[in-house]
Amino acid sequence: MTNTTFSTPRDLLRYAITRFNSARLFFGHGSAEAFDEAAYLILHTLRLPLDRLEPFLDARLLPDEVLQVLAVIERRVTERVPAAYITKEAWLGEYRFYVDERVLVPRSFIAELIPQQFSPWLTDPEGVENVLELCTGSGCLAIMMADTFENAVVDAVDISKDALAVAEHNIREYKLEGRVNPIESDLYENVPFKKYDLIITNPPYVNSESMRTLPPEYLNEPQIALAGGEDGMDLVRKIIAGAAERLTPEGILVVEIGNEREFAEAAFGHLGLTWLTTSIGDDAVFLLTAEQLQTAQ
Repeated sequence: MTNTTFSTPRDLLRYAITRFNSARLFFGHGSAEAFDEAAYLILHTLRLPLDRLEPFLDARLLPDEVLQVLAVIERRVTERVPAAYITKEAWLGEYRFYVDERVLVPRSFIAELIPQQFSPWLTDPEGVENVLELCTGSGCLAIMMADTFENAVVDAVDISKDALAVAEHNIREYKLEGRVNPIESDLYENVPFKKYDLIITNPPYVNSESMRTLPPEYLNEPQIALAGGEDGMDLVRKIIAGAAERLTPEGILVVEIGNEREFAEAAFGHLGLTWLTTSIGDDAVFLLTAEQLQTAQ
């Protein structure tokens, strides 16, 4: 293939979409389809604004620029890595985060709830002083929490030293040192004991059967951050068991479990889970109050 085969982003976009669809790539890391992912990778590689494809579609590209884009397209197809690992960035709403193979690509539905400050369950957002995020990964949710709850200190916990290195990078990028504290810990184990107004978590929750059928893109992510045991609820059980003694009397626990509502209801339905509405419906995130958790003990 020579440089003369392609001369514009339009040419490359058409080629990338065909390649992606022919290879049956999986899109679950920020893009919904081949067009979106191709456009993103092309614009990012060419250092163009990510929200403005149209003005550049017919711009003439330099031969080296064409080769750079083709290399990115080929890597996405042959290695089946998520696009975020190629570009070293991921977006949650308006927030941009550095990511690499040490962490899951950020894609939490809790991120949709943070701007609402978990209303009406948190009645005094300005009074939120201590927040705990378990399984923080890249630190994206902890950073969003610190940005939204301006009087809060956020403890961001992960068992992976590698993941915390990425989280620390993002904390520095957002200049939140001292307000977002990375802690290496197996859930609550090394967390200094104090009461939290809010605990959030997007833990490993994929059940064993689903783990066996994951697309290659997911298999290129850290498996420790995905696998949740036979029913996906292994870590969720531990999180719920330890939450009551860590929450203030008016505190809440918010847990994301993706497509595992059936298993969550089977394990914890007796607690009276409140399912929160996100862009995919009422099945991905549940809430428990400190009062519910205390009653269950």
